[in-house]
Amino acid sequence: MFVAGIDVGAATAKAVILGDGKILAYAIRPTGYDVKVATNKVIKEALEKAGLSASIKGLNYIVSTGYARESVDFANKTVTEIICHAKGAHLMIPSTRFIIDMGGQDSKAIEVDPEGNVTNFAMNDKCAAGTGRFLEVMAQVLEVESVAEMGPLALQSKEPCSISSTCTVFAETEVVVLRAEGKDRKDLIGGVHKAISARVAAMASSLTVRPDAVFTGGVAKNVGVKKFLEEEFGMELLVPDEPQIIGALGAALIAQTELVKQH
Repeated sequence: MFVAGIDVGAATAKAVILGDGKILAYAIRPTGYDVKVATNKVIKEALEKAGLSASIKGLNYIVSTGYARESVDFANKTVTEIICHAKGAHLMIPSTRFIIDMGGQDSKAIEVDPEGNVTNFAMNDKCAAGTGRFLEVMAQVLEVESVAEMGPLALQSKEPCSISSTCTVFAETEVVVLRAEGKDRKDLIGGVHKAISARVAAMASSLTVRPDAVFTGGVAKNVGVKKFLEEEFGMELLVPDEPQIIGALGAALIAQTELVKQH
């Protein structure tokens, strides 16, 4: 039996294929303008990587999640990303009790019980200040080629600059002013990473943050954000091998459960 989970985020679409409970393949690609085109391409790529027919007819059940989950017209069921992230993180790291997920356009903090069920959560989907988009804007301002390059540079900062604005637009202005004052670029980048981490910690302040805490989403690949978040929370954050597919993985696990119910 083959099932799939598709997570359609604002920045990227992800697909995971499970066969007999094991991850056979996954794919990640930009969502782009046309969501339906992106979902069709990402599931086709994952199927091909799994050595299956590129047709979704070879899949027994499909669950979609993410902000555009309703646009996946070939899915059997849609599930919120909060539940999917909890399921996916728990599979990858069974000791998970808390999750920070940072994507391109939103961030989430999720409390889970020992079985991977959601017990509480907080979400920021109205402002870019605690998301990957914030880093993209700052990379442009600081003339860094990619967000991926920013993390290692942030770790080299000796004295991260203070960036107090809670709005991406105003924070960008702050960075421009500090740059004009001759601040070291590494300290500016360190300040950017410290600021985004502070925003996420503030979002999670109403929750109980406890080990094992897991960091997921595309931003989890950024070593600078990981370091400053660990300082904010006062504990280590565990990062799955591929943190960007956790939502899609959780969706695939739910698809597997639904399929079992039918038989």
